[in-house]
Amino acid sequence: MKIIIPGGSGQVGTVLARTFRQSGHEVVVLSRKPSREKWRTVAWDGETLGDWVAEFEGAGAIINLAGQSVNCRYNDHNRRVIKDSRVKSTRVVGNAIAQAWNPPRVWLQASTATIYAHRFDGANDEATGIIDKSEPNAPDTWRFSIEVATSWERALKESPTPNTRRVAMRSAIVMNPDPGSPFSTLAQLVKFGLGGAAGDGRQYMSWIHDRDFANAVLWLIEHEELEGPVNLAAPNPLTNAEFMRVLRSAWGMPFGLPATEWMLELGAFVWQSETELILKSRRVVPAKLLQSGFTFQFPAWPDAARELCKRVRANGR
Repeated sequence: MKIIIPGGSGQVGTVLARTFRQSGHEVVVLSRKPSREKWRTVAWDGETLGDWVAEFEGAGAIINLAGQSVNCRYNDHNRRVIKDSRVKSTRVVGNAIAQAWNPPRVWLQASTATIYAHRFDGANDEATGIIDKSEPNAPDTWRFSIEVATSWERALKESPTPNTRRVAMRSAIVMNPDPGSPFSTLAQLVKFGLGGAAGDGRQYMSWIHDRDFANAVLWLIEHEELEGPVNLAAPNPLTNAEFMRVLRSAWGMPFGLPATEWMLELGAFVWQSETELILKSRRVVPAKLLQSGFTFQFPAWPDAARELCKRVRANGR
């Protein structure tokens, strides 16, 4: 099968492209920059139609991951770039599909589990999850993220592609051991004794092992009954305090210094990022995947953490 991945040059795109290629699929990544990877890369700008449109003819699946990194301060300029890069790329992918004589059978569009409200009382699934941009007492940055996610999904829903099945992938944090990944960063904190709870540690963390993520994406491609929003997250989210305790145990570190909220805010300012990814409670469960029969290889964090730590050590890091 030919699989096109717009915006596929980042961490998540590399996980998918690597898995698909190993499985014998033809992979084409659309990117603003050239690549030395083993799969083919075609240039695009993420906003306008171009020669890359020809790649869509007869493709089996489109997986659009394009969007400016959210690892930055949410000032006015960055907010505009973050939102525009997602909405514009989604619209141009939709227009490219609409122009194809033989359009792709399925379009998987990146979204995020951040679309759901900050909560402790229950888990968010696709049917009953709470999406509320006016959530009381939520920081403005959190409301902005929900606005971005809802605008992203609206662009998908409004696309003129009636002959292509559309799926909005509401993904949790993808855990893989590659350098620069979220897991690699957490492992480094644990390694140096800084892997304690963040804030009060009560906030839930939703996550998914990279192998389950890639397998779930293939499952979405193959199962035509799945469309609309789909949560890509392991079925067992846990609190930040427990998440870090398990990770310390998997690494063999007996202690981890906690970080208070003000320390996290200071660190985020110094590193020009935001604390949302750490402090917002994401309690997300993959109801649609489970109901469709998908089986997770790593449904619980202890086994996933041990396997990821083993791969980090095998790579000499």
